[in-house]
Amino acid sequence: QVQLVESGGGLVQAGGSLRLSCAASGRTFGGFGMGWFRQAPGEEREFVAGITGTGSSTYYAASVKDRFTISRDNAKNEVHLQMNSLNPDDTGRYSCARRRTYVSTWNVPDEYDYWGQGTQVTVSS
Repeated sequence: QVQLVESGGGLVQAGGSLRLSCAASGRTFGGFGMGWFRQAPGEEREFVAGITGTGSSTYYAASVKDRFTISRDNAKNEVHLQMNSLNPDDTGRYSCARRRTYVSTWNVPDEYDYWGQGTQVTVSS
C-alpha cells in the first residue's frame, strides 16, 4: 500500500510563493512518475505538473509553465512543487499522485493509481 501525504499549502497574496511537498511511502518510489493536480470548487481536477521516476524529465500545464517547478528527492521519497508568481486562478486543492506504469499521458487523472488527500492553496488578490 502506498501512502501520499501533502503539506505546504496555505493562504498567500497574489505574486507570492509557496512550496508544496508530498511524502510517499514505499520502497519503489523512484520507479514511478509522479504528478501534481489541483481542483477548485465546482471544477474538474486539473493537471499541474509531472516528473519522471529519475527526475530527468518534467511536464507542466501551460498555465503554470515558467512559474512552477516540480522536483523530487528519491532518497527521501519526496516530491515538491515550487510555486512562484501565484495568482487567484491558482487557488485550489493540490494533490500529488503516483503515475501508473506503461501509460502514455501525464494529464489524465485515471492514469494515476495512488492519491494523497491534498493541501489547500488560496491566493488572495
